[in-house]
Amino acid sequence: MWKVLLVEDETFVRESVKEIIRWEEMGFTLAGEASNGMEALPMIKNDPPDLVLCDIVMPQMDGLELLQETRKAGIGSKFVMLTCIGDFESMRRAMEYGASNYILKLSMSVKDLRETLVKVSRELSARHSPAERPVRPAAASREKITHPEVNKIMEYIEQNYDQDITLKSLARYVMMGENYVSALFKKKTGETLIHYLHRTRIEKAIEYLMTTDLPVNRICQNVGFMNDNYFIKIFKRMTGMTPSQYRMKQ
Repeated sequence: MWKVLLVEDETFVRESVKEIIRWEEMGFTLAGEASNGMEALPMIKNDPPDLVLCDIVMPQMDGLELLQETRKAGIGSKFVMLTCIGDFESMRRAMEYGASNYILKLSMSVKDLRETLVKVSRELSARHSPAERPVRPAAASREKITHPEVNKIMEYIEQNYDQDITLKSLARYVMMGENYVSALFKKKTGETLIHYLHRTRIEKAIEYLMTTDLPVNRICQNVGFMNDNYFIKIFKRMTGMTPSQYRMKQ
C-alpha cells in the first residue's frame, strides 16, 4: 500500500476526499492528515509518505511552501495539489517545484481522483523498481527553470502562443531532435510540451474572457486554437467549465 498524507485546511474538503474514494482498492492507505503545511512538514520528515495530497492555499504555510520545504529536506514524496479554478500561476509554480499533478477542488470528481491515483501509483511503482535511478535531489527544481533550451521554448510559447506551434517547429527553434526536446521539457518542467502550450493558451483565453466582450470563437482564434470545439474541450478540461460558463461566473 502507498501511504497518503492529506493536507487541507477545510474540514469539509478533507472529509469529502476521504469518502469519495475506496483508497485501499486503489492500493493506497490514508496514513495521516493535517490542516496546513506547518503541521504537515514534521509529519513528512518523521515518516515520509509516498503521496502528499495537498491544498495550495492554506494558513501558516501554504502548499507551495510545503512542497519546497519537503524537497529541501531531500524527501521525494509525490505531491498532487488541490487548487481553485483559474489559479494557473500557482499550478505553474507547483509543477516547476516538482508536483506530479493538480486537481481542481470545485469540480473534483471520483473519476478525476481515480485517474490521478492510477497515474501516481504507476510512477511510484516505476520509482521502486530495481532499474529505477535514485530520486534526484532538490536542485532538480532549480534546473527546471534555468535550463537554457527549456527557457527558450517557454519564452517562445509565451510570445507566440497565438501562432501555429508544433513540436517540430519548437525542436527546430532550439536546434534539437523532436524526441529529445519532448523528453527534456517533460523532465525539466514536469509536464508535456502540449500541456504547457495548452495551459498558456487557456491562461490567455481567461484574460480575454475577463477583460473583453469578444465572442468565444474570436478568443479561440486569438489564443492559437484553430477549432472551436477543441478549444472548448481543453478549456473545460483545465477549468472545469466552458468558456461561456467561466465568463458568467466572473
